Amino acid sequence: MTQYSAGTVAVIFVSTRTNVDDTGYNQAAEAMGELAQQQPGYVGIDSTRGADGLGITVSYWADEAAAKAWRDNAEHAAIREAGRDRWYSWYDLHVATIGRSYDWTKPE
Repeated sequence: MTQYSAGTVAVIFVSTRTNVDDTGYNQAAEAMGELAQQQPGYVGIDSTRGADGLGITVSYWADEAAAKAWRDNAEHAAIREAGRDRWYSWYDLHVATIGRSYDWTKPE
């Protein structure tokens, strides 16, 4: 579990997948995860997708400049366009600044 510092930027991506090109989507998602990790200011990621296609991915960035640099990354932009064309029925994107963060684990 991870705690994030106050001021960390969270980019919240909520989407529904189409039934098109699962293999291409999975390859692109893996590549984008690896690329994001290489970006200056990358802090972490949480992601889940239900059987109904609804997914939520939250990427965490050191600051707004790092989050914007990820948005503007040319390879990420190309994959975003492919997603709009093939892989997503819709998506919402929200950017928030973390004011407080904590975690909890059930004792064994």
